[in-house]
Amino acid sequence: MESCTKSPDLYSSVAPVCSMEDLAAPAASSMGFTYMVAASQTLGLAVILMTGAWMGVYRGGIAWENSNLQLNVHPLCMIVGMVFLQGDALLVYRIFRNESKRSTKILHGFLHALALVIALVGLIAVFEYHKKKGYSNMYSLHSWCGIAAFSFYLLQWLLGLVFFLCPGVSFSLRSRYKPLHVFFGVSLLILSITTTLLGILEMLLFKISDSYSSFVPEGVLANILGLLLVAFGAALAYILTRDEWRRSPLAEELALSMDFKTLTEGESPAGSH
Repeated sequence: MESCTKSPDLYSSVAPVCSMEDLAAPAASSMGFTYMVAASQTLGLAVILMTGAWMGVYRGGIAWENSNLQLNVHPLCMIVGMVFLQGDALLVYRIFRNESKRSTKILHGFLHALALVIALVGLIAVFEYHKKKGYSNMYSLHSWCGIAAFSFYLLQWLLGLVFFLCPGVSFSLRSRYKPLHVFFGVSLLILSITTTLLGILEMLLFKISDSYSSFVPEGVLANILGLLLVAFGAALAYILTRDEWRRSPLAEELALSMDFKTLTEGESPAGSH
């Protein structure tokens, strides 16, 4: 009995026979994908809500004009932008597997751009707060990792814009850059989550260093927030590393890719291997 996963013979009029197991496997895989995406979004939203609760209940709230509360803008913006939206942008190609490549590409780039704008607001907030208070900038490991993450994230977005949206880039150049783009995308998410964990610890040591070891509610909440961040990252990593959930090119996209390769490199589709 032939498996459904095997491509049928193009010259045969007999369709392959599929077992019940073959038919059930894609459905089970799709169901698992749905559950994992739902779990990741639940974790991500929980992280945002818990950050807002931390800033609102224990740190006095969020305000731009009030110098004492302006610092609280920073963690919320960085978690929304550099963690949640960046992570969701990586999921676009997995979630919208049946949409056109151009549509998913535009959404992918838009979410990254929105994440950068929100993160920039968070960076401005912390630098203005330090300036008003007369504090030093860029001396901690958290700040070094944070600036590195934002700078490389911006560079990654600009390179993606050039390589994947500009029509003048050749097919072979895009193909060579794509693995690097994927690798640095995942690496930047890991760096962003790590930097966020460092920032949580830094804020706890600055604000409640005397009582942190006594399991005060604020410290417990912040620790749980850190665990949720790790869980969010783990859920994304699991989704992104499952080959069966990878987006497969649509038939018309394969034809367009061959035409694009022919136009940019002067090769015929029949001569390419």
